[in-house]
Amino acid sequence: MRKSSANKVMKKTVVGITVVGKDREGIVATFTNFAFSKGGNIEKVNQNVIKGLFGMYLEVSFSKAVDVKKFDSDIQSLSKKEKMDVSTHHETNSQKNIAVLVTKEPLCLETILANVKSLKGKISVIIGTEKTLESIAKKVKIPFVAIEDKDQSKAEEKIIQICKQYNIDLISLARYMRILSPNFVWRYPNRIINIHPSLLPAFPGALAYAQAYERGTKIVGVTSHYVTENLDQGPIIFQDSFKVDPNDTLEKIKAKGQKLEADTLLKAMKMHLENKLEVRWRKVHIK
Repeated sequence: MRKSSANKVMKKTVVGITVVGKDREGIVATFTNFAFSKGGNIEKVNQNVIKGLFGMYLEVSFSKAVDVKKFDSDIQSLSKKEKMDVSTHHETNSQKNIAVLVTKEPLCLETILANVKSLKGKISVIIGTEKTLESIAKKVKIPFVAIEDKDQSKAEEKIIQICKQYNIDLISLARYMRILSPNFVWRYPNRIINIHPSLLPAFPGALAYAQAYERGTKIVGVTSHYVTENLDQGPIIFQDSFKVDPNDTLEKIKAKGQKLEADTLLKAMKMHLENKLEVRWRKVHIK
């Protein structure tokens, strides 16, 4: 019993910190110094600047016990002082909260919901760009929020607040037909999973199946990947494919592809929630 207790005390605590706001000199040092002052060791630092917007992800480990609530409270005080938007993410064994973002295509959402018991997480909220799929959410008694703002920056502000409200750990884009901005993506590094209807890197954009059909592709694939600020260029998690018969119509290719999309997205979510994935140097490694 003593040995078990000692192991628990010695177990490393890892905290992910995201910092987003107006770029200015000294902000990196401010937050890394804060982590050091709390006895933390910097495991990872990633930072980006686009059009004056600064984004940073810090991964800090603690070899000694840390008061998580006090740490969060202190870093929020610092964020107000520095006028930055800061959030923390703590890796725990507890059930993860999932937000599923949708538009109007139902198959990915239906597949996730049909297999929800196999996920080490809870679908806490479904967020739609319209109300088309609201009835699916109501059937399974999961909160559905429609955010119909045409202005994507305003829509993202609302999505961020909803994700904070439900303490979201993972965001799944189940055929969510909007492009997320760096301001949103940087807040959830390697915690947003998307599906793309081709074997990346190839056939970019929304008309991948039409491009594949027009080019006479013999194999069509789908790719699940983490979302970054670069469209369809995030670290690849899992890929699968199917053969195309010369007699297949575009509609038949789409039907085959959409089923595979749903299955591939589900598999990527499972792997993420089971902590089987690690991103190093823009590549996903399976543990």
